[in-house]
Amino acid sequence: MSDHSHVEIKPETFDYKHVGGKFLLLSAVGGLTLLACFAYGFFFDSRQFAFSYLFGFYFFFTICMGGLFWQLVHHGFDAEWSTVLRRQLENIASLLLILGILFIPLFFVREELWKWMKMGPGEDALLDGKSAYLNQPFFWIRCVFYFVFFAVASYLLKRNSVRQDIDGDTKYTIRNRRVTFISLPLFAIALSFAAVDYLMGLDFHWYSTMWGVYIFAGTALSSLCVLVLIITALRSAGYLRDVVTVEHYHIMGKLMFAFTVFWAYITFSQYMLIWYANIPEETIWFLQRNTASWWYLNIALVIGHFFVPFLLLMPYSNKRRPAFLCGVAVWILFMHLLDLYVMVLPVLHRTGVSVHFMDFLCPLAIGCILAAVFLKRLGDTGLFPSKDPRIEPSVQLKN
Repeated sequence: MSDHSHVEIKPETFDYKHVGGKFLLLSAVGGLTLLACFAYGFFFDSRQFAFSYLFGFYFFFTICMGGLFWQLVHHGFDAEWSTVLRRQLENIASLLLILGILFIPLFFVREELWKWMKMGPGEDALLDGKSAYLNQPFFWIRCVFYFVFFAVASYLLKRNSVRQDIDGDTKYTIRNRRVTFISLPLFAIALSFAAVDYLMGLDFHWYSTMWGVYIFAGTALSSLCVLVLIITALRSAGYLRDVVTVEHYHIMGKLMFAFTVFWAYITFSQYMLIWYANIPEETIWFLQRNTASWWYLNIALVIGHFFVPFLLLMPYSNKRRPAFLCGVAVWILFMHLLDLYVMVLPVLHRTGVSVHFMDFLCPLAIGCILAAVFLKRLGDTGLFPSKDPRIEPSVQLKN
């Protein structure tokens, strides 16, 4: 519920003096580590580079996709409460264009990742049966479609939102609603098929009809955690203190709790259905990850990705404590990273866990580059949509 009495809301713009040397540091670390990753892949071990890079890339891909998802939810449901938070979701989603560029290195190691790409007709009966979908021309057409759609949708939503900051015209709200109604079904299709192409495609013998929903659960949850961290960092720097309150944290905490449960439900449902059917083409994925040292990481996911945040987020008061919520958000992001590690790396290390320094270097490089771009753009627009017609009820939010 909200109190709709009139209040004066002053726009806020990020001052780059708060960035200091952070932008230069992030740019330097990101650029140097990325070059180191490329050099290692070119001169020493292209296969290890390919899997480590995909692991790091997809982690940040899910976060940015989540930023787009929460925008679509906001506009699709005409939500009031999230209006003051929406600009940071727009900033997160706008990084999808940068991720499209960072995807390019995977083209050069494609046959190291997706072995079906170097197999010809007649070599594998299962691949022959899936060749209408698993063929290189169609694969790359899909890749182009994904990133063009992601970039265009995020650009239009942010452009209309920023333009509304000038005159407050409600036509921009209506335009974004139209963009949302077109984008929502395309988002669901693109997210699901990208998950099939980039992750399930690592082992074309295996398939799961719940894979897209499973990836979506982690996408929505991880992006929400990043939003909590960004909002808290801005408030710590003196911004958003008059517009973002404990009421907003309470709702974000409730959503984190809900999607923690949703992730566990989808994870268990996928496992239970595959275990019950006991079809070799389906069980191969779990058999590999439930044997040798991979089993310990799976157990860590069950405990760390569900039970720990579930118990921490259950109390009412915990969801209204920004510092505590940030701690839980960092933990969930670490578990999401581990989840993706268990998805990708067992294809390379089939006999057990074999942690490589590239597994740290690749996510670090991609993360630093994205963080540098995020900081560089942060002051280009207001920190929240100050003239959105829903801004007052959002600021006066009461749970």
